[in-house]
Amino acid sequence: MYFFLSALSFLDICYSSTISPRMLLDLPADTKAISFAGCLAQLYFYAAFCTAEAYLLAAMAYDRYVAVSKPLLYEVIMSPVLCMRLVAGCFIVGLLSAATHTGAALRLSFCGPLLIDDFYCDGPPLFLVASTDTRLNEALVFVLAGFSIVATSLLILGSYACAAVAVGRMGPGTGRRKACSTCAAHLAALGIFYVSLAFHYMQPSSAHWLRSKKVASVFYTIVVPLVNPVVYSLRNQEVNNALSSFIRRTMY
Repeated sequence: MYFFLSALSFLDICYSSTISPRMLLDLPADTKAISFAGCLAQLYFYAAFCTAEAYLLAAMAYDRYVAVSKPLLYEVIMSPVLCMRLVAGCFIVGLLSAATHTGAALRLSFCGPLLIDDFYCDGPPLFLVASTDTRLNEALVFVLAGFSIVATSLLILGSYACAAVAVGRMGPGTGRRKACSTCAAHLAALGIFYVSLAFHYMQPSSAHWLRSKKVASVFYTIVVPLVNPVVYSLRNQEVNNALSSFIRRTMY
């Protein structure tokens, strides 16, 4: 579990660092300009890390299924070699997907200085200001992002369905509580990430939806990396005690 959490933390740092520092620099600036090369670089790294995180969350769901359903065989099934291969596979898929989107963006033409109606360079806002046909790019975003969301969602739902069956077979008491505690943090992180991601990418690009998409993008670019450490740390008793002590000092 902690191996996957380390990889998740690394991805959160990477893809929030792709967006947040630039956004913070632009907030007080009068001129919020970015070069075309810088925009494409931001698009590439953001797409790579975000896609990799979606697949890593699916791998973590399988890890939680094995931990709940086959606890005695957990060390055998989730061997270090398999864990490293799963994480490496997530990164490779992310890099390939990002290369496809960025390569398709290179074929677009942009005439003169343009205003991107977003706080970072993403596909849909770029398509709205392009002077060439963007139907191929939009189709790629819809197909690739849609496939990633659907495929990882099915893997996650399948893993947790099997885990739920295993929990149902347990006797009442500590076993069920421990199993639920094992999965609760991951389910909370999944809910925030996938709902905002699906709302953002599974809609056609248009000026009408751009404002609501920006709200959704704030969640998975800023809120999710901020919330993940808190959600997973709440399973630690020392963190719970420190949080309870802080709340008591604040209230009284």
